[in-house]
Amino acid sequence: MIGGAALFFTAGAADAPTADEAKDAPAEDEGGAKWIGRSAERPPLPRFVSLRSAEVNVRTGPGTRYPVAAIYNRKDLPVEVTAEYENWRKIRDVEGAEGWAHMSLLSGRRTAIIQGEVRTLYNRPAADAVPLLRAEPGVVGRLMACERNWCEMDIANTRAWIRRDEIWGVYPDEDFH
Repeated sequence: MIGGAALFFTAGAADAPTADEAKDAPAEDEGGAKWIGRSAERPPLPRFVSLRSAEVNVRTGPGTRYPVAAIYNRKDLPVEVTAEYENWRKIRDVEGAEGWAHMSLLSGRRTAIIQGEVRTLYNRPAADAVPLLRAEPGVVGRLMACERNWCEMDIANTRAWIRRDEIWGVYPDEDFH
């Protein structure tokens, strides 16, 4: 499980609900909207989301009667939703670990995590572009856009482009703005 990473950049911590507060929140999807209608209206599977809280209990099954398998202590960590059962989502992390989390603990906010080695992020989506920053493996940033082989990320309030294959949290053929 991912617990932390060395960072070149730090940002102010935002107030996040505790696991108990999030558990009592009204049922919403990962984007914050309440579900109305048939399950066919839900976003497709699999999909990437992020952790809404700085503390997320991941369980062995979809419900509080199942034991806690792990606790994530990293707000905004990207995870992949691979299955759904009522208000529970089966998630997988960058290391392949899986478990169930209540949907109120997840956010539709797209983030990605730097993989491999120290990576350079650029001012535009090209290898000959001006380097803006370097980020160590494990650094998490917000995904702003992805097109072709590049994704724009916001890391510590700096927007920069990185090669898609150097991050985890976006699919190889997924483009968005």
